[in-house]
Amino acid sequence: MSQSSLAVDVSKVNGSRLDQLADSVAIEEPLEIRLGYSVPDGRATRSLSITMRTPGADFELAAGFLVSESIIRNSKDIVSIEYCGKPAPDSGLRNVVRVELANDVTVDTARLQRHFYTTSSCGVCGKASLEALEIAGMSPMTANATTFSRHVLSVMPERLREQQDVFEQTGGLHAAAAFTSDGEIVCLREDVGRHNAVDKVIGRLLLDDQLPAGKLGLIVSGRASFELMQKTLCAGMPLLAAISAPSSLAVKLAKDFDMSLVGFLRGPRFNVYAGDQRVSDV
Repeated sequence: MSQSSLAVDVSKVNGSRLDQLADSVAIEEPLEIRLGYSVPDGRATRSLSITMRTPGADFELAAGFLVSESIIRNSKDIVSIEYCGKPAPDSGLRNVVRVELANDVTVDTARLQRHFYTTSSCGVCGKASLEALEIAGMSPMTANATTFSRHVLSVMPERLREQQDVFEQTGGLHAAAAFTSDGEIVCLREDVGRHNAVDKVIGRLLLDDQLPAGKLGLIVSGRASFELMQKTLCAGMPLLAAISAPSSLAVKLAKDFDMSLVGFLRGPRFNVYAGDQRVSDV
């Protein structure tokens, strides 16, 4: 098994029949992201976030998280990403990542505290989070003329599923992928958390100097939430396509920033909730 899945013994019930066999489950472990940054009298370190994730692509996850929170914009903002601390005694996995930022990166700790509060507290988000995006310098994508054909969008769910290696083993992971207007998957990542899968994709694009990714779309295996729409915006991607439903705030954010949002993408049938000018006939 990979570090993303684990073999466990299960009792499989089928009517009156009971079989003992091995099964694969997705691994879920905490990841702490620590941030090192410049302050007037030297360097400071703070714990920024703890997320439950599927191990693998941890550095990408950390980098993508920093992009999604508008802390960094390009790979030059990062000096290093390293594991720190001792491995977890039960799993042997490294669960703490430290990201050192360049000296010229300004970190507004007060804004971070307000922003994390609004995004982690159910029912508080809404207006406060939209204002946080505006403060971070996000602007509408009106000038982005990238288009995706109906045909390309219709085949993306199948192409996504074909490359979900760990999902095939466990059936328990979300996936996200960046794709071109020709339908080529540039980067695909899996995780127990939808937001983590997206951050891993964005982090890979950042480390490859492909942000902002104005020529790429993003597809997710589940629903489209406000948070996923926000991450898509911060990565400079003009379109988010979801296999399942979007939320009302995802639709609002897409319209406010002139992005394209596709939901219920099931082959040739899907809904365009915003930005239909980017969905072409051919």
